[in-house]
Amino acid sequence: MHSLNAQQGSGAPQAALVPMDGYHLDNSVLEARGLLAKKGAPETFDAIGFCNAIKALLNARHESFHPRFDRQKDLSIANAIAVHPETPIVVVEGNYLLMDCEPWNALTGVFMSTVFVSPTLEELKIRLQNRWIKHGFDPNTALQRAITNDVPNAELVLRESRKADLTLTQKITSFDRRCAY
Repeated sequence: MHSLNAQQGSGAPQAALVPMDGYHLDNSVLEARGLLAKKGAPETFDAIGFCNAIKALLNARHESFHPRFDRQKDLSIANAIAVHPETPIVVVEGNYLLMDCEPWNALTGVFMSTVFVSPTLEELKIRLQNRWIKHGFDPNTALQRAITNDVPNAELVLRESRKADLTLTQKITSFDRRCAY
């Protein structure tokens, strides 16, 4: 996004990124619902709000604002991402975008094209363990967190998602993300 936007003069940015992670429910809500240990699972997001916000981008006439997730603080920051209505490229990123169940299936037909990044589950475990280690967990706790929460979410995505226009299966090392984009 930065390189596309760095080339522009004044006016609307050429590209914007709207990640699904900004729509994580707050930890206090997850804790009250007994879902904090499952954070990242489909039911731990404001999925309806997210889907409505993404659909609204199609006919936006005014700038819209979206939350951004801060991993260090483990919380969403409201209105941290601005999307101008004349921005021609909007990339929407998240694990559940291609899920074929409510409310995620409300996004069917919204995207011009879809890409599914699908490393092996073994590679995914390694990436996720490393991510949790970077966030201060010891290696064993990080692996347990990956195996008990993140990998089952990835398996759900693999089982329940519509086919993407493009699936990338080769090892990708430039970013540390899970399955669907």
